[in-house]
Amino acid sequence: MTPIQSVLPAITPVLPEIVLSVGALLLVLYGAWRGERSSEGVNVGALILLIFTFFLVVSQSGSVTTLNGAFIADPFARIMKALILIGSAATILLSRDYFQRERIDRFEYPILIVLCTIGMLVMASANDLISLYLGLELQSLAAYVIAAFHRDDVKSTEAGLKYFVLGALSSGMLLYGASLVYGFTGTVSFPGIVTALDGPSSFGIVLGIVFVAAGVAFKLAAVPFHMWTPDVYEGSPTPVTAFFGSAPKIAAMAMTVRVFIGAFPDMTAVWQQIIIFVSIASMALGSFAAIGQRNIKRLMAYSSIGNIGYALIGLAAGSEEGIRGVVIYMIIYLAMTLGAFAVLLSMRRKDQMFETIDDLSGLSRTHPWLAFCLAAMMFSLAGIPPLAGFFAKFYVFAAAIKAGLVTLAVVGVVTSVVGAFYYLRLVKVMYFDEAKAPYERIPPGSAIVLGVSSAVVVLFFLVPAPLVAAAGDAAKSLF
Repeated sequence: MTPIQSVLPAITPVLPEIVLSVGALLLVLYGAWRGERSSEGVNVGALILLIFTFFLVVSQSGSVTTLNGAFIADPFARIMKALILIGSAATILLSRDYFQRERIDRFEYPILIVLCTIGMLVMASANDLISLYLGLELQSLAAYVIAAFHRDDVKSTEAGLKYFVLGALSSGMLLYGASLVYGFTGTVSFPGIVTALDGPSSFGIVLGIVFVAAGVAFKLAAVPFHMWTPDVYEGSPTPVTAFFGSAPKIAAMAMTVRVFIGAFPDMTAVWQQIIIFVSIASMALGSFAAIGQRNIKRLMAYSSIGNIGYALIGLAAGSEEGIRGVVIYMIIYLAMTLGAFAVLLSMRRKDQMFETIDDLSGLSRTHPWLAFCLAAMMFSLAGIPPLAGFFAKFYVFAAAIKAGLVTLAVVGVVTSVVGAFYYLRLVKVMYFDEAKAPYERIPPGSAIVLGVSSAVVVLFFLVPAPLVAAAGDAAKSLF
């Protein structure tokens, strides 16, 4: 066997990450060579690169570990990576028109999205604490920059700074927790940790799990580590906010599932209490705090906090059905979030963007299809059947009840009713308030994203089987 033949099996599972990395470097060179004239080419190149990587991911099969067990390519990683790549590609489609209009169209932006995506893919496939941390930091460093990408805007700069300071704090907490786990088990490998914990757990391990949970809760924007979310969502450029609300959330959820199910399956009683508390707190705060919001981006920030709380119900169940519910929830959450932000990015008159709830007044009379699509997203987020959001909540609630967590499911139902108030308020404003001047025509990129998202949300109940089966296979691979 030649050296190349011996290396190929090891790098094949990592091929999507390698392709993205090489592609990002080529895009940097092209951008540096062509200067600001390269913006269009780099955007198209980044989009093609993400789509090609998506097909690479979905063409893989089986469950393989490589890089001395640090990296795993299994059905769970594949479905989460596919969602991450869809979220990143959709962000580039949503961004083009906005950045041109705001005169901040620079070639670095799509490259930063690609670099962020590489980190997220590593997070989804991490099989030890070191690879997990490397993926997390690669994703975070690029995210800090794009939050402050509008350099001449005070809010954007403030958003980037807040995100960076609090993100550094959370990374330190995660790293401290990981070092405690390593210190008490003697290994950073998830399978190795499982073997080392085959016996009574020590206080040091429990403390390590608490710090790791704090670190991942920040990345999820879950209570009580949610404080950065509303300000960063409001201050960042709107396409960046759409990105933060989609792909990084899926990567953070994949990382959370990997850590707790992959490394601590025999300590469910310890981490389950943490997840239940975080889930209840996130659902409650997401539902009640959003009621007083007038800015749609801040409202979507609190909505994302609440949605992460619902998704964590599935993880709290600690079962195969629970993880299947988490995967289904994240698929539908991605469609709802991208669809809502596609409408928000279409709210423009001449050179001014609009972001408040009052700016939706009478949208059904000036832009009936836009209003219909946003209403579908809001009804779905509220969990009203037969839209996709109802099924997302149904699967996680059913898993919780089966696992004996009836109180958690009841809290989820009650907070869903509270949350329905502010989602339905948007529908009321669009359909019953006095119409304002019409907005400009929806940009092509936003139209594509909105069309696909609306189809998923509205038609999911007709053909749920393929996605449910894929989510089931993903969950099965972890147990």
